[in-house]
Amino acid sequence: METNEQYKLYEKAQKRVKQKKRLYFHFILLLIGSVFFIVLNLFFNVGEQYGEWFKYAIALWFFIWILHFVNVFITNKFFSKDWERIETEKLMDKYEMRVEKLENDLIKKGVITPNDKLSNSEKKT
Repeated sequence: METNEQYKLYEKAQKRVKQKKRLYFHFILLLIGSVFFIVLNLFFNVGEQYGEWFKYAIALWFFIWILHFVNVFITNKFFSKDWERIETEKLMDKYEMRVEKLENDLIKKGVITPNDKLSNSEKKT
């Protein structure tokens, strides 16, 4: 493996580790913040005129954390640069198969001869 490729893989892995680290840190903040909200409401009666407001604050924060989780583990995995490259390759392969099938059908019908068939280099231009 080339040094440049190794460096790219290292950078990608490092970026992924940072994303996960931020997610875990966000989760710890969520837990500490939730305990803080509960203590404020139940023991210090902060915002008691709003009832059990801390439940809504924790639920909203948890929803935001879920969005962060989806971004790190689902969206990033499926819509990364590698995903784009793989999907492009699939579409190119599909296109080449369709062109080849069309050429074979035209040869069978006698519209073109096998000598008229385009080479791969001519198809790409």
